[in-house]
Amino acid sequence: MILSLARFKNIIAIDAEARTARLQPGVRNLAISEAAARYGLYYAPDPSSQIACTIGGNVAENFGGVHCLKYGLTVHNLLRLRVITIEGEILEIGNAALDSAGYDLLALLTGSEGMLAVITEVTVKLLAKPERAQVILAAFDDVQKAGQAVGNIISAGIIPAGLEMMDALAIQAAEDFVHAGYPRDAVAILLCELDGLNEEVSEQMLQLHDILKSNGATSLRTAVDEAERLKFWAGRKAAFPAVGRLSPDYYCMDGTIPRRQLPHVLQRISELSAEYGLRVANVFHAGDGNLHPLILYDANIPGELERTEEFGGKILELCVAAGGTITGEHGVGIEKIDQMCNQFAAPELALFHGIKQAWDQSRLLNPGKAVPALHCCAELGAMHVHAGQLKHPELPRF
Repeated sequence: MILSLARFKNIIAIDAEARTARLQPGVRNLAISEAAARYGLYYAPDPSSQIACTIGGNVAENFGGVHCLKYGLTVHNLLRLRVITIEGEILEIGNAALDSAGYDLLALLTGSEGMLAVITEVTVKLLAKPERAQVILAAFDDVQKAGQAVGNIISAGIIPAGLEMMDALAIQAAEDFVHAGYPRDAVAILLCELDGLNEEVSEQMLQLHDILKSNGATSLRTAVDEAERLKFWAGRKAAFPAVGRLSPDYYCMDGTIPRRQLPHVLQRISELSAEYGLRVANVFHAGDGNLHPLILYDANIPGELERTEEFGGKILELCVAAGGTITGEHGVGIEKIDQMCNQFAAPELALFHGIKQAWDQSRLLNPGKAVPALHCCAELGAMHVHAGQLKHPELPRF
């Protein structure tokens, strides 16, 4: 049985003085900022799917978006949730204060993928629109140089509102689709947006130019007005559908790594691409290390889907080995459930099961998702032992 809350799409109230919005779970992400615009406010988390995705789904997956580096993920922009447990109890989680007593259940429910409770109302923080926002487009002739520039920007003390990266395949697809003005000959581009007070943006923009040039940027373009700024971002936000022009099918991955590991991980993905004979278009939130490699394949070719899924699993394992995680905002579901055994040991998985048991003893909410059964991890571990790839040899058989 599927429980859909898509028709619960009312904006209950916007409190401009408190800078909050009370929403039903079916409210579209973009609709929040559209409704708040009259008050000079907006909702910061802005996933590329914001025209269609809902705030309830954003909470369930803890979505980020292109501006998450400076303004945080969904969990950092929430104040309160109203939920219904599987027993029918109505709970109010969180409050209007900056902190509350007891365990942080707001954070627990955010990103829980619908496994613990049903969300019926969300209260989010709104922010004042910045005095100035300006984006710079930097082109590079090497992906590793672009990756290194990301770390150097942050280490210089500059926290961009958005810092995104695209490689050659993604650039060409987005440019053909949106005509955003991207340089077709670039191997990689960085989109870096600064916002805040006018004087602050001007000063940091000069610093940013110097950093990008010193890291090998072959060209720099600064958006001259709001229309060009939005055009630059339109190409990035349309990158996923645009890549559909390059291949009959593509498989979108979602892993997160420490920023310092970007050059190494991107190089390794390139090597795996050659090994598996499958092209990869890289589009990702460079600022927080959230990768979205898009593996291009053709499901009509026998065995190619299976090879693609195996390749995707290798990318996730690479992220874990680099000190990262198997998801940044897309969640686990069923797709990444094997990689949960790669990232977590048996005691951690047992704790996850204990939390599920406390909220949903009968396991009726989103059953079989996100957290693997411990015996499955033991079986997977045995397979990896045979292949010489075991990450967690201590996994017991339950």
